[in-house]
Amino acid sequence: ANFSGEKSSKMINGLKIAIGMAAGYMVMMFIIIYGAMVMRSVIEEKTSRIVEVIIASVKPVQLLLGKVIGTAGAGLLQFMIWAVIIGILLFIGSWVFGVDTMSGTNTAQMEAMAQSEAQFAFNEIAQLPLFSIFFWFILFFLGGYLLYSSIYAAIGSAVDNETDTQQFMLPVLMPLMIGFYIGFATVINDPHGTVSVIFSMIPFTSPIVMLMRIPFGVPWWQIVISLILLYVTFF
Repeated sequence: ANFSGEKSSKMINGLKIAIGMAAGYMVMMFIIIYGAMVMRSVIEEKTSRIVEVIIASVKPVQLLLGKVIGTAGAGLLQFMIWAVIIGILLFIGSWVFGVDTMSGTNTAQMEAMAQSEAQFAFNEIAQLPLFSIFFWFILFFLGGYLLYSSIYAAIGSAVDNETDTQQFMLPVLMPLMIGFYIGFATVINDPHGTVSVIFSMIPFTSPIVMLMRIPFGVPWWQIVISLILLYVTFF
């Protein structure tokens, strides 16, 4: 019983860490890739003077929101396609490599052990609040992207070409890197500590740090406050 309990504890903690790290990394990469797309789009329209024609028909806020939300929709669609393709490849891989190519008693024992391990892992995954994790992931995912893409758009509106944006990249990327470092160095060891809680409330780091904390269980009021601060900062 002790061995089983210890094994269960290690596996469930490992799953929580893996889910949190994957969520934080995806948010960071999505922000960097698609935020830069928004910035390049603003620079292109500004350089070609198309924006002067567009502004005559719509308000600047409407133009910015349309650009940000449109790029977000395209990015989310691409993200979903990647997820489906990866899921299909994993299914095919498990089916191909799961084919019995050996024979004898050892094979039966190995199959029984593998089946037992797989069942144990499935039971551990089922204990996680997967729906809650996915729900909050979407909200923080979108909030973080909206906040940083608006910053990227502001940078694009302040320069005349993409080369001039390099001087502004470090201040934008620094909070993302700090958030990921805090998550890697602090959250996985003390998800409810003071440092973890503070950085999960700061809008510029909360999309990464809070997503790393949520698999370990976070009070709902902390999540709600973090989301309110994130979206208010974006607006």
